[in-house]
Amino acid sequence: MSQPELVQKALDNLGILALHPMQEEARAAILEDKSILLLAPTGSGKTLAFLMPILQMLEPGKNKVQCLILSPTRELSLQIESVWKKMGTGYKVNSCYGGHSMATEMQNLTEAPALLIGTPGRIADHITRDTFALDGIHILILDEFDKALEMGFQEQMEFIINRLTKLKKTVLVSATKRGEIPGFTRVGTPTEVNFIDDEETQLDLAVKIVNADNVDKTNTLFRLLCSLKGEPALIFFNQREPAEEASAYLNGMGLFTGFYHGGMEQEDRERALIHFRNGSIPFLLTTDLAARGLDIPEMKNVVHVQLPQKKTEFIHRNGRTARAKASGTAFVILHKTENRPPYLEDVREEYKLTGTYPVPAEPDFATLYISGGKKNKINKVDIVGFLSQKGKLEKEDIGLLEVKDFFSFAAVKKSKVKDLLRAIKDEKMKGKKYKIEVASKK
Repeated sequence: MSQPELVQKALDNLGILALHPMQEEARAAILEDKSILLLAPTGSGKTLAFLMPILQMLEPGKNKVQCLILSPTRELSLQIESVWKKMGTGYKVNSCYGGHSMATEMQNLTEAPALLIGTPGRIADHITRDTFALDGIHILILDEFDKALEMGFQEQMEFIINRLTKLKKTVLVSATKRGEIPGFTRVGTPTEVNFIDDEETQLDLAVKIVNADNVDKTNTLFRLLCSLKGEPALIFFNQREPAEEASAYLNGMGLFTGFYHGGMEQEDRERALIHFRNGSIPFLLTTDLAARGLDIPEMKNVVHVQLPQKKTEFIHRNGRTARAKASGTAFVILHKTENRPPYLEDVREEYKLTGTYPVPAEPDFATLYISGGKKNKINKVDIVGFLSQKGKLEKEDIGLLEVKDFFSFAAVKKSKVKDLLRAIKDEKMKGKKYKIEVASKK
């Protein structure tokens, strides 16, 4: 298949007619130049901007890792892997990250993927163990490299780069423009593709102040979410504990919420995101870990309960809404005793909470856990067929499906769950009985 045909097939599989200007400019630069710095706002499509030229540069039939992508978080690694798989390239991909089974990763790497994605710590661990050959890697992508530096991964990244002796191309990807590029990246003077100049002026984003009646803010947050009449929201805190405590409070008040932060086990973090993505919980309380690099729907509403010190992190949080010319609102809950950070000095519009608001109705969907996944040869078609034929569900009763290595999740109309579980209690899927139950949020 020719390169134009490969590109067109990938676009077709993604349901995209064409790359947008940033992606096209980035693709051209990555194909042409040795060192590239790609700067673009959160949510602008940077992942596809570098995956498309990678597809054009891979050599078919080569049984070695050809491209290494380092990302600061496991969620971002999984998101990149997901996009690559949706492209339907025919090239094998694997992701490696802390919290994932090392034995499983080592087994996956016995047949080398063309594209390897991972967090710096885990990839450095694999290199130390000599799990895969390095001499085939000629492309290196450092995704969200500024975030990786902030998270303290410089030593691991330097260790990795020093062992990549056959590199022909290095791409640095970031949502923020920083000063001097660290010398260990060995990029010299890169070709710059810069689309963040207008990032701070999001014309379709409204920022509104919500005055809190108490320093605690949880009751104000509850009233605010009720006023949104069931619209989903991503709610930001600076620390983990307040996010968990506020989630418990809101659940006690009749809302359906979950929390997400770096102190959770990987499986619990995945579950929280799955519930949020499929709509079985409309409100996710989180830290800046969710400000970028996550595969979650675009939010119409972002709420800041605790404000970050840096304007850049405020911008990244807000980047979860008002994308692609869509409108969105960032609500900032402030108590009169708080000092406004400089980046809010000019914000004067107030969102007033008047009277009382009814608690939003329960979500339409619930999430089912299925104890089988890809390694059990189960795919989405199998699950839909099973739920339809054995569970008597209609197409509209089934929502988002997610199939992991050893388990799966299915969103199902909440009104159908009880009868469904009764109907499939003794049934088998592909000749084997699996545990199927309502999934816990953690």
